[in-house]
Amino acid sequence: MVLYSSTRMAFIDEATFDAVGGDGGHGCVAFRREKYVSKGGPNGGDGGHGGSVMLVGSSAMNTLYQFRHRPRMAAERGRHGLGSNKTGRSGKDMEVEVPLGTVIYDDTSGELIGEVLDEGQEMVVAEGGRGGRGNARFATPTRRAPRFAEEGRAGVERTLRLELKLLADVGLVGFPNAGKSTLISTVSAARPKIADYPFTTLVPNLGVVAGGVLQEPFVIADLPGLIEGAADGQGLGHQFLRHVERCRVLVHLVDLSGGDAAYAAPADDGGVTIEVGDAAEELGAIEKELKEFDPSLLERDRIVVGSKSDAGLDWRRESLRDAAAKRGLDYVEVSSATRKGLDELILALRQRLDEPETGETVRVGRE
Repeated sequence: MVLYSSTRMAFIDEATFDAVGGDGGHGCVAFRREKYVSKGGPNGGDGGHGGSVMLVGSSAMNTLYQFRHRPRMAAERGRHGLGSNKTGRSGKDMEVEVPLGTVIYDDTSGELIGEVLDEGQEMVVAEGGRGGRGNARFATPTRRAPRFAEEGRAGVERTLRLELKLLADVGLVGFPNAGKSTLISTVSAARPKIADYPFTTLVPNLGVVAGGVLQEPFVIADLPGLIEGAADGQGLGHQFLRHVERCRVLVHLVDLSGGDAAYAAPADDGGVTIEVGDAAEELGAIEKELKEFDPSLLERDRIVVGSKSDAGLDWRRESLRDAAAKRGLDYVEVSSATRKGLDELILALRQRLDEPETGETVRVGRE
């Protein structure tokens, strides 16, 4: 029996938490007191600045699970000023690691604040308050002994909503049991759960396809199976459609064996016969869901892949090949069981990823 850890099953790609910047320390009211020194004058120090809450990109994280148990994150407040012109210590910043691909929104206004895309990238989401000035700051030739100081300012407090969009070069899309999990387990070291029933993949899986001596590896994502109506919230796939937005290349997997496309139809003798649906219609159904979610997804570089070719039906093979040709898309047949066509598919993906990206990539919230 294979056991799956709770961490693996707890893939969290949305989270809400309160970010609280530290308050600034108050300025100090003090006067110099020394023997034989009369009227030494004001020497109250400034308050320290409050710490800020910062999100930091980390490639070691792949979910927002930590925010489920930490609904509030507050930075340290600044210390108050002291006499002898001593400035209070500033509060420490709170650095919170988030996965690469995290998008940050203000949950109250819905405003897009920015996104974290790079390792070590820092983004301040709740600034600390400024420390107040001590009474020494307010001394003038006509006001030599001010008996007041400035209070520290409160830190920014806001409720943030985080959305995680996985950073992958290639995204595998298709109906449940199209062979996505088996394919990613064959071409990479990823070991997703594989079984012969719908919705085996409950969370996205990432795998790294190793490169050669002079080739960079690339990341491939096995996204949960889509069904008709996914863009409207049907099934599980709608929860993960956002992850497709980050992929440069989309691979449409269609099962050539027609295992899950079989349906019962009435026979001439009054009985029931089992028929298999058309492969081109399955491809069109997936495209429809992608288009309804984001029409620009169909403008991405795409490859149509007929999976399970070792058990494929010839007429489904021809139907899918013709559908790909009409769309001007490359068509590849693969079998994860026999490894047929896998090298051809990987080569085709590498060629597309090696090509320079077209269009301007906009990264919100960065210089």
